[in-house]
Amino acid sequence: MSTLPAIHVLIVDDDQRIGAMLGRFLTDHGLKVSRAADGREMFSICESSRIDVIVLDIMMPGEDGLSLCRRMRAQSAVPIILLTAMTGDTDRIVGLEIGADDYVVKPFNPRELLARIRAVTRRLGAASLNAERPPAATIYEFGGWRLNTNRRTLTSPDGVLTDLTSGEFDLLLAFLEHPQRALTRDQLLDLAHGRMNQSYDRSIDVQISRLRRKIEVNPQEPTFIKTIRNEGYFFTAPVALSQDAAA
Repeated sequence: MSTLPAIHVLIVDDDQRIGAMLGRFLTDHGLKVSRAADGREMFSICESSRIDVIVLDIMMPGEDGLSLCRRMRAQSAVPIILLTAMTGDTDRIVGLEIGADDYVVKPFNPRELLARIRAVTRRLGAASLNAERPPAATIYEFGGWRLNTNRRTLTSPDGVLTDLTSGEFDLLLAFLEHPQRALTRDQLLDLAHGRMNQSYDRSIDVQISRLRRKIEVNPQEPTFIKTIRNEGYFFTAPVALSQDAAA
C-alpha cells in the first residue's frame, strides 16, 4: 500500500532558535522540514528540492521577506506563509498584495502555523492525486469572463489571461459556486480555504479588494462583488456552467 509523501516545508528565518524550534515541532507532526537563513539559501533549496510550502520571515537582514516573496512569486506558485512581528496591518497587507497565501503574527502558537500549512496544502492534494488523469475541466462563465478549474485560469471578455494567486482563485471559485447569495466571511473561509483560524478572517477583505481590481471595471464601485453591510459579500452576476474535456 503506497503512502503520500510528507509535506515538505521550507522555513526561511535568520533566527536560528526559532527555526530550530519550528523545525522540531513540524517534524514531530509528520512534516519534512528544510531550513534557510537567507534568500540565497532559500532559492538554492527550492532549485534542488520539491518544496510544498515556504514559511518566510519578513524581518531579516539584507533582502527582507517581502522582497523575497515578490521574487519567488514571479517564478513559482508554491504557497508562501509570512511570519511577521508587526502588529499593524501594513506588512501583512503588502505581503498578500504581492502574492503571499497567508501570514502568522509573532509570537504565535506552533499549532496555528501547522494548521495554516495544512490548510494551504489541502487544496493541492486532490489535484496531485488525479494528475495522471485529469477530469474534464469545469468552465464557469460570468459577464463575459471564463474561469477554467483544470488550468486554474481566468480569461477576460477580451480573451486576455488574468493572473490570479491561489487565494484569489479559490475565493472567486467560491463565489461562482454560490452566486447571487449573501456569504459571510466565515462561510467564504470555509468554502475557499477550509476551516481556518479566526484571525485569518481579515485577509478575506484584502483578497476581495485584490480580486475586485482584476475583474471590476471600477473597483471602487463594484458590480460583481457587492459588500453586504454587517453580513458579508454577494456575487451579483448570473453564472453559467459547462464542461470541456479538452480544456
